[in-house]
Amino acid sequence: MQDQALTLIVLGLLFFTGLAADRIGRRLRLPRVTLLLGFGLIVGRPGLDLLPAAISDLYPIVAVVALSAVAVLLGSTLSSANLRRHGRIVLIVSVAVVLVTQGVVTLGLWATGLPLALALVLGALATATDPAATYDVIDQSGYDNSFTRRLKGIVAVDDAWGLLAFSLSMLALRLVNDIGGEPDPLTLAVYELGGSVALGVAIGLPGAFLTGRFSDGEPLRIEALGLIFLTAGLSLLLDLSYLIAGMTTGAVIVNVARHHTRTFHEIRNFEWPFLIVFFVLAGASLDAEALTLAGTTGLAYALLRIIGRALGGWIGATLARAPKQERRYYGAAMLPQAGVAIGMALAAAEQLPEYATQITALAIGTTAAFELIGPLVTALSLSRQKAGQIDPDTESDTDRHSTERHSTDRRS
Repeated sequence: MQDQALTLIVLGLLFFTGLAADRIGRRLRLPRVTLLLGFGLIVGRPGLDLLPAAISDLYPIVAVVALSAVAVLLGSTLSSANLRRHGRIVLIVSVAVVLVTQGVVTLGLWATGLPLALALVLGALATATDPAATYDVIDQSGYDNSFTRRLKGIVAVDDAWGLLAFSLSMLALRLVNDIGGEPDPLTLAVYELGGSVALGVAIGLPGAFLTGRFSDGEPLRIEALGLIFLTAGLSLLLDLSYLIAGMTTGAVIVNVARHHTRTFHEIRNFEWPFLIVFFVLAGASLDAEALTLAGTTGLAYALLRIIGRALGGWIGATLARAPKQERRYYGAAMLPQAGVAIGMALAAAEQLPEYATQITALAIGTTAAFELIGPLVTALSLSRQKAGQIDPDTESDTDRHSTERHSTDRRS
């Protein structure tokens, strides 16, 4: 009973910590994501190690639920209206960021003396983004303009391109090194991408049929929770990507359901408590020692990834003929990195055991750095872009005031 009491007390304190992080973040203009991660770093294993084991054990399932909710909301940005208006920029920028990031990191690390195989793996790891941190910074900012809508769309599809780039890199190494074993990485990528999309469609279609047929409040909230838990659980059971499946579910609902906004509003209403626990526990699980193990290679990787993201975002936005005042900010806004990169690193370490220690240490160390610093850069990018933008693509004054009021109410 004492263990249960302690778990409930700590969870209650974490919720109040999230409330404090939101208030402090708005007052100091700091991302609440960074504040929560920093708090987790202090009270978790890297710091004072104050969190009970029962709380730390919640991290895997809380992470899946929180990220699945974010994925569904990101999928909701892929409406047919948004795609007609922003689809060209979303597609070109997302592909350019992945390709340029992989190229810059791979060639740069190879030039510093790393073996080509290791450089190629690290280049693939650099393509991964943290959708939860990026989305939450946008949400906290209260900005809703053409840039933020395009950025949400780019983040929604970024990890899919990153997964494909990683799988192709692993396939190339398998062919060059003549590593046996079945199935090959490309087959796994096709299964994960195709299967995740198919699962999202299979859940999204009946979800779209149900949405709008329930009254506001508890019925819609239960439906939204059911969609998220079902998508996440089936994805794990079938070894699929719950991020891509959730994104597809959200995209199907927003394009098929007549009253789709009701469900997404309910998800926004309950996602933040899950995100509070997720970000604190993510910070508590960061391995500070991995930063020192990464060494100069980790520093070179971090610098090259920053260059690759910034250059890729600018090239893609230029090719897509995005407004000039937006072009420099896409890549910088996509610096946060989290669990997807760690998953890629573990898979790469299994295929290349001779580099396993370097890959995992560098991935964990640099992910910790990007998870703490990335949201700050994202927030700065949003602020700078907003300050220099005259946005012809904003909604009406009534819609904008409604959006801002909803965002303020949610944070309150």
